Amino acid sequence: MILLVAGIDEAGRGPLAGPVVAAAVILDPQRPIVGLRDSKLLAASQRTRLAAEIRANALAWAIGAADVAEIDELNILQATLVAMRRAVAALGMVPAEALIDGNRCPQLPCPARAIVGGDRDIASISAASILAKTTRDLQLIEIDRLYPRYGFARNKGYGTPEHLAALARHGPCPAHRKSFSPVRQTALPF
Repeated sequence: MILLVAGIDEAGRGPLAGPVVAAAVILDPQRPIVGLRDSKLLAASQRTRLAAEIRANALAWAIGAADVAEIDELNILQATLVAMRRAVAALGMVPAEALIDGNRCPQLPCPARAIVGGDRDIASISAASILAKTTRDLQLIEIDRLYPRYGFARNKGYGTPEHLAALARHGPCPAHRKSFSPVRQTALPF
């Protein structure tokens, strides 16, 4: 009998714009995926290739997100936990256990353990890291098409010098997180 363990990770806690995205992945031990590790340690082309492999070979995978309004209303930590709960709910099955990258666990319908650095050490969390990152990156490319002044396709919403300069010059757009200090400090109204 296979013990269904879900790895869970998020992408997008630190940026000034866009949603926070979480993924939950239950890997198939009969179909191992070579090269899984923390998405931040992989080139974009590696993440894209691995994301396709994960989707094709995992027993189950799902994405959950919390949008900018939820981030501003709840705070980024609570919105992240909401996104994680949504990812697990979308799996279509309840895992025997959930392993979460970080130091906090969302309330889930199964036992959960937080593991600091889990995206480096545990394959299912690495897989979740890759799916969350690739999904969020694609969303920021779409947001860039709506609001090209900010360079979202390049900076993915992070507070790069280019992004901060555009924010100061143009003020925030609807994709910005109003509760984040650099956005809140801009003088132009939404």
